[in-house]
Parts: sequence; C-alpha cells; structure tokens
Amino acid sequence: MKEVADLLREKFRLKETIVTITAQERSHLVAAIGEIALQRALLEEFIRSDPFFLVTLEPYDLPIDEAPQIVREMARAASAVGIGPMSSVAGTIALFALEAMIRAGATHAIVDNGGDVVLVADRPVLTGIYAGPSPLKDLAFEILPRKKPLGICTSSGTVGPSISFGSADAAVVFSEDVPLADAAATALGNAVTDGASLADSFHAVAVPGIIGALVIRGEEMALFGDLPPLRRARLAPDLITRG
Repeated sequence: MKEVADLLREKFRLKETIVTITAQERSHLVAAIGEIALQRALLEEFIRSDPFFLVTLEPYDLPIDEAPQIVREMARAASAVGIGPMSSVAGTIALFALEAMIRAGATHAIVDNGGDVVLVADRPVLTGIYAGPSPLKDLAFEILPRKKPLGICTSSGTVGPSISFGSADAAVVFSEDVPLADAAATALGNAVTDGASLADSFHAVAVPGIIGALVIRGEEMALFGDLPPLRRARLAPDLITRG
C-alpha cells in the first residue's frame, strides 16, 4: 500500500481483474475488494451456466431477467453499441467496487481496472492517457470534484490483452453510465482503422449517454463531444494498471 497525501492506494489482483484502488480509508479499500470478489463470483457462475455469454462478439439477446445485475448491466451496455457483453466487464466491475466504497462512506474514490477508470472526487484529479507507442505522451484530463460516478474507459489495439480489431493506441470514452463507457471504448477502438480518418471512427459512440471521446493513433489525435480540459502531466509508470 502506498500513501499519497491523505489518500491510500492499493493494487489488487483477482484472476484476470487487476485494479488500482485509491481511497480515503482502509475500510473503503476493503469494501471495494470484497465487492470485486462478489461480482466476479456471480459473473463466473452465470458463465458456467451459459458459456456463450463469454465468447460472443455480438449483442447478447437471450432472456436474462433472472441473471445477476452485473450480467444485465454488461449485456445492456454492450448492446447499445452493437458488440458482445464482455466488452464492458472491466468498467462494470469497477463501478460495483466504487459503489461499495461510496456505501462505506467514501467521498473521494478511484477504481482503475486495467485502464477503465471510475471515480468520485472531492478535489481535482488528473487522469493520464496511456497511449503505448504513440509519441503523444504526458497528457491528462483534469477532472473537477464530483459526487456522481464518472467512467473514463480506454481501449487500445496496441496496448494490453483485451480484444480490439482496430489500430488505436488509445480510444477513451467518458460517460456517467460506466458499463456503457467501457463497451463504447471497445467499439470506438474497433472503428479506428489504418488509413481512415479518426473523425470517422466516432460514429461508433454516437449513442445516448456518451459525454465525449478521444482517439490517439500514432501522431494523430481527434476529440468528440464535451471533454474535460487536457493538461500536460507526466504519467508515473507505477500508476499504470496492467498485468
């Protein structure tokens, strides 16, 4: 655990879930970790009953009224952008963890699940953009204090193990609907193809609930919607959550 001013930061791994949690109190960390374990168990149990949920790259349209909430949220969000439900797994788990921290009394909390970030904040927060091999480095969004959870989710065709059919170094999506932000980041990343205009890729996130988006590919960057201010901020390597 690492203390940052009056905050605690801890990295936690459970199977494929690798998170960095920033909290005010140890009890908030415990709440987040417990919720991650619970939601993963519920998801894994559902997948054992229906393995198709794990592998489909198409919207999941089977009846799920009796499914756990995490399954329903993932399927709903991914269907909104026309892709498979596992595209929203990291952001959805992060949201459940953050909500557990809020129930435990947190007013400042950040959960970074492999680049899919959800937060509430009682002070400004700089959220860095990790774009792998792109020369566009040391960029961060300045997030103002907020009481309602905000999702800042990232997909990449050049960084990390997640499936992407595009060539984006970073495809970042903002939404207060965190599962949607995660699924939309995947859809946006898929839409970024070699030789095509970056602006053309934003059709993938032109759905209700998306606040804004950013794409980086090599030396190019394009912005969409209403984004927080971009700032210069050196990205500390130990703050990048990855396996």
